[in-house]
Amino acid sequence: MLYAIRYQLFPRRDTNDGRLKRTTWGWTICLISALLAVATAVAQAEAQSGEMTEEEASRLGEEFGIVVGAVDEAIQKELHLERPQGVAVFEVIGNSRADYAGIKVRSVIKEINKHEIRNMGDFGRAIKKAMKECNVTVGTYEPADPGDPVGWGVNFHFVGCKRD
Repeated sequence: MLYAIRYQLFPRRDTNDGRLKRTTWGWTICLISALLAVATAVAQAEAQSGEMTEEEASRLGEEFGIVVGAVDEAIQKELHLERPQGVAVFEVIGNSRADYAGIKVRSVIKEINKHEIRNMGDFGRAIKKAMKECNVTVGTYEPADPGDPVGWGVNFHFVGCKRD
């Protein structure tokens, strides 16, 4: 097989008159073009399959009005959560859609428009889709106010249209 590929890519020359014994450059070019087309199609399919990086999810969160991060084991212990799932809100940007909806720092986002949020990828996909819509519902676990003996509570925040 390697022998055949070698002579397709680098054909031998006839020693008598200098002409190529095998002219397979056309096939080589077609093969390379086909491989490039397949690689391009695979890259486009991966981009459209919903792959979401943490950086992209974080950027979308900031566009929405919150600085977020994955709930890891340290955050789970600090906030006394059962599982390290969801997205923690570290900062709320003033005069943003998230601020107007009442989302608080130290909240854990668990749902956006009825889509469960388990990690940053889920958050990024859900918030990207939700920001295209006018009305969004965000479900959070929030710490109780200081002095409130009840503890954590589940809240649903209605995020209306952003008007200029």
